[in-house]
Amino acid sequence: MSTSAFRRRQGEYGFDAPYAVVGMIVGGLICIAMAIGWAGAPIPVVYGPLWLGLYGLALLAMAGSFIYTTRRGKFIVWAALIDQLGLRGDERVLDMGCGRGLVLLEVARHLDTGKAVGVDLWHAIDQSGNGAAVTRANAEAEGVSDRVALETGDMSQLPFDDAEFDVVVSSLALHNIRRVNRRMRAIDEAVRVLRPGGRLLIADFRHTGSYAERLRERGMQDVTCRNLGWRFWYGGPPWATHLVSATKGSV
Repeated sequence: MSTSAFRRRQGEYGFDAPYAVVGMIVGGLICIAMAIGWAGAPIPVVYGPLWLGLYGLALLAMAGSFIYTTRRGKFIVWAALIDQLGLRGDERVLDMGCGRGLVLLEVARHLDTGKAVGVDLWHAIDQSGNGAAVTRANAEAEGVSDRVALETGDMSQLPFDDAEFDVVVSSLALHNIRRVNRRMRAIDEAVRVLRPGGRLLIADFRHTGSYAERLRERGMQDVTCRNLGWRFWYGGPPWATHLVSATKGSV
C-alpha cells in the first residue's frame, strides 16, 4: 500500500492498548537480562540462555511492530480505505468505538454537508488518554469539528435510529467487547443503523471470521474478509489485522 495516502496529523492519537506494548518491552528486557546473567553462571548451560535471549529479542521486535502500527501504519491503511469509499461528501458516517478519532476525523475530511458521528465508552485501557474531550480537541486541531458529532454509548446498544447512516466503520474496537453475545449484538446494531445500499468496514485482529459469518446470517451482501498487511500488525503476523467489508442490500 502506498504511503502517498499518509498525511501529517495535527491531533494527538495516543497508543492503542498501552499496557500491552509496555508488557512486551519490559518482558523482552527481562528475558535478555536473564539470558546474559544465565550465560555467565559458573556452570554454563548451552541452550537456555540462547533461547531466552532470542525470546526477549522477539518480544522487543513485536513491540516495535506494535508501536509502528499504532503511531503510523494504521493511519496509512485507513487513509487509503476511506479514499476507496469514494464519498460524495453528504453522507452520514458512524464510527463505532471511535476512540481519539483516527478514522472518524479522516472520514470528516471527505465530507462537506455530511456528518461523521463517533460513539465510544471512552475506556483508557483500550487507548491511552481516551476521552470525548480529547477527540473534540483533535477535531478542532484537524479543522473538521463542524462535521463531527460524538456520543457516549455502548456498541451493542447504539443510540441511533434504524437506517440512519450511509457508512459504518469500526477500527480495533469490537474485540474489546468480551462477551460473545454482546459482540454479536454490536454486529447486529451496525447492520440495523445502516441504510439500504450502505457499506460497512470493520478492521480487527480477532474474531473477524465470526463477524463475517454473522453479517452473512443478517443478509448482508458482498461480505469479504482480507488481511490488511504488515502495516497493521499488532506485534507481528499472529496479530495481523483483517478487514471485514459488506454492503446492505436495497429494500
